[in-house]
Amino acid sequence: MENKHKGLSAGHLTMMALGSVIGGSFFLGTSVAMNAAGPSILVSFILAGVLVYFILFALSEMTVADPYGGSFSTFAADELGEGTGFVVGWVYWTGTIFSMSSEATAIPILLRQWFPHIPLGLSGTIIIIGVTLLNLLGSHRLSKLESGLSSIKLLAIVFFIILGIALIIGIVPGMRSIGAGELVREPLMPGGIQGIAGSMLIVIFAYAGFEIIGLAASEAANPLKTIPKAIAYTVLSLVGLYILYAAVLMPLVPTAQLSDNVSPMVMSLNRQGILWAGSVLNGVLISASLSAMLAAVFGLGRMIRALTYEGHAPKWLEDNTDVPHRGIIVSGFAMLLGLGFGHLFPSVYLVLITSGGFALLFTYAVIMACHIRFRRKKGCPPDGKCQMPGYPYTSWFTLISMILVFISMPFIPGQSSGLVTGVVMVFLYSLAYWVMKLVRSKNADNRSLKVQGMPIKHYQRGFSTEFSEELMQKDKDTSEILQEKKRCPKT
Repeated sequence: MENKHKGLSAGHLTMMALGSVIGGSFFLGTSVAMNAAGPSILVSFILAGVLVYFILFALSEMTVADPYGGSFSTFAADELGEGTGFVVGWVYWTGTIFSMSSEATAIPILLRQWFPHIPLGLSGTIIIIGVTLLNLLGSHRLSKLESGLSSIKLLAIVFFIILGIALIIGIVPGMRSIGAGELVREPLMPGGIQGIAGSMLIVIFAYAGFEIIGLAASEAANPLKTIPKAIAYTVLSLVGLYILYAAVLMPLVPTAQLSDNVSPMVMSLNRQGILWAGSVLNGVLISASLSAMLAAVFGLGRMIRALTYEGHAPKWLEDNTDVPHRGIIVSGFAMLLGLGFGHLFPSVYLVLITSGGFALLFTYAVIMACHIRFRRKKGCPPDGKCQMPGYPYTSWFTLISMILVFISMPFIPGQSSGLVTGVVMVFLYSLAYWVMKLVRSKNADNRSLKVQGMPIKHYQRGFSTEFSEELMQKDKDTSEILQEKKRCPKT
């Protein structure tokens, strides 16, 4: 698995992270946050950016210390116990499956603007299968495609920012200067502190997906240098783009008119008479969702591999190749199931989105708890390169902030179902781990009794497998001795 000479560069990892983060939720979901917070959404973007900065560098310290260890589920198992690693790994995997199933439901709706008669279920199935097959090609080829799709999204956002600034200062031919525009006609905090708190949850979701950097660490070229660089590039790019995007958007359109039915960029440009924006940005939305799905499936396959290494997934999922084919295929199949449930029960769609958000927040909280324990036990990574500024206060601040976001979920319309589903997920996976541990304990006890000469018929199959493996090892040792004697005959 270790690859020192070839691998993903900091640029590849950054584009993959941006591809995972900037999906359909950014182009549509942020409108809900802006509606709740008004112009004070800038505060939410900055605060969420600070939290992302701390989470990423906490993850970076642990990843640099052990870039080939697996993923944050491995760190959780090492620092907080095997049970925590099991639960956070499977909760993250399940939540991401939910999120990407919702993306696969949304893309066919966008395609209907051009192909009105295409069946939603069929196009969603084709998209999931295509994304899964592309991931089987390997990280090097995938990174090129991901970089291309990410570039489309980034260019669209940059183009909107430049055009918005031109409209604001009045250098677009035939159009008057907008100036402060709608900003002077609405209150700074229409929803008060509660509006900012409510928007924080959605804004953090808009940043979600950056953790793929940690999952891809084992395939990076020189992880000790590449991972910190990729994290710095990602944080600066995301925070800068989001703040500029919000600052340019608000003079163009009243935040009270924004909703998740239309992209804020489309609405703002349509109000200025730039009507061609809707069709163009529809294509950008599709590429954004496809890019997010490609990056997510990449991470899902690596998460399955990390879980098998820890013994937290079925043995048949183990894949020692550079590309975790089995984990990718199983993840694709699970997304198809999620897509099917989303079409059979339309109310499930909201549950898919919100429970996916819960899983990400839960993962981030566990990452911060792991980092606090990691630094207490081991100090800084190799060579004393501490990256987390203000430790331990910043680590505790981020962890407490994640908990406060959890607490605020019931007070935000539409988020209660995600909280309930998320809690149920954590409970079920905790129960699954307890059952798995109980079965392992009984198997170990029975093997011990067998060694002592007490026949245990119930577990004969498992013992026979282990006994045959022991015989194979002895045969291998004997063969090596004979080969050595042939190479060195007696004189």
